[in-house]
Amino acid sequence: MPLNSQNQMQLLSDILSNHSTDCCGSVSECEQVERLVKSLMVNADIHENVKPVLQEIYQYSQSGISSSDLTNHITTNKQNLSQWVTDMNSYS
Repeated sequence: MPLNSQNQMQLLSDILSNHSTDCCGSVSECEQVERLVKSLMVNADIHENVKPVLQEIYQYSQSGISSSDLTNHITTNKQNLSQWVTDMNSYS
């Protein structure tokens, strides 16, 4: 069963919140974030104001996938992660 845009936004928010709270994650989570963002960016139901946030999250996921120290990458972006979740929740 495919996820609708609301489910995708919630899943993305959950993953980012977990990264922020736990300051750790996995490459597979970053890959999941990448797939979610790609899907949301082409969805006409997504508010235009959230698309720049999604672009930032996409860059975060790309950097995380290729990072040699994922925990440090997540820790470095802790403040961004919290802000992105807040921003996404304000438009969903």
